[in-house]
Amino acid sequence: MTTPATTPPAATPAKVLLAIPSFLLNVVRGALIGLAELIPGISGGTVALITGVYERLITSASHVITAARVAVSGPDRRRNAARELRQVDVALILPVLLGMVAMVLTLAGIVESMVSANPELSRGLFFGLVAASIVVPLQQIPRLRRSTTARIGGVTVFFASAILAFALVGLAGGAVAVDPSLVIVFFAAAIAVCALVVPGVSGSFFLLAIGLYSPTLLAVDERNLAYLAVFAAGALLGLVTIVQAMRRLLERHRRLTLLAMSGLMLGSLRALWPWQELAPGETHGVGSPVAPYDPVAGPIVLALLGAAAVFVLLLVENALTRRSLDAEHGSETPQKPRL
Repeated sequence: MTTPATTPPAATPAKVLLAIPSFLLNVVRGALIGLAELIPGISGGTVALITGVYERLITSASHVITAARVAVSGPDRRRNAARELRQVDVALILPVLLGMVAMVLTLAGIVESMVSANPELSRGLFFGLVAASIVVPLQQIPRLRRSTTARIGGVTVFFASAILAFALVGLAGGAVAVDPSLVIVFFAAAIAVCALVVPGVSGSFFLLAIGLYSPTLLAVDERNLAYLAVFAAGALLGLVTIVQAMRRLLERHRRLTLLAMSGLMLGSLRALWPWQELAPGETHGVGSPVAPYDPVAGPIVLALLGAAAVFVLLLVENALTRRSLDAEHGSETPQKPRL
């Protein structure tokens, strides 16, 4: 009796149908992450968490960085680099990058003008979005066995992170730098890009604090290639450092890392309180939170809409995940041999 030769499973109709909407959804995810990086107070890492792609992006970026490292050092460079690159989630990375680049290049100037012209309304929208998104990392925290010490440690990390973010956000508000040195731009980009990886930390706010927010958006809007090349090189250095660190933290200290992320997001809400009073002579940064003043209804409504948008995104993500799992299980169902 001969055993029939096995052939690799063909792509099922369900998988094919899921491919196009998944690609478009990933482009939208990338556009939202890019939009977040343009707005002071919003972290691209926060949006990546909300849209359900944070850990996949971190893991894929880590494999790319490792591939680049082994390609220039160590034995059997080509094979080791190829092995790392095969683990990159290309179906996610490419559309996300496409959405990010498209958003940054097309809306850099528009977003700055919109936020400056309607500060209370825009902060209200982003306040609701970030406040609702705090539940995302909290839901991913692994459950603990009964351990009073571990629980106290977790609560301490959460509130310490929140206080740190609250204090750091208050530092934003530096004067705009005129013709900044490219050396400063390089190192500023290396630090600011950490916001792409760490939820609750806004790279735009860091640039705002040191006076590079407006020059950077102006460089994007005017296609200042020298400035952008130096900024990109610094950002690459920052990514190489922070991505590997975050991946190790999530693997080895997942619970405390997620609690720290949640705390950072909570503390960053200071920057997004709709009603603020800037110090005399300042036109940028975070002011002192004050009681609501006109407009009142608009920021509240937009905050509720922002929170609702987060929950809709979570529902869509859960639905797509279930459909993808159903399609995979369907394709793995063993077929009865024909007689």
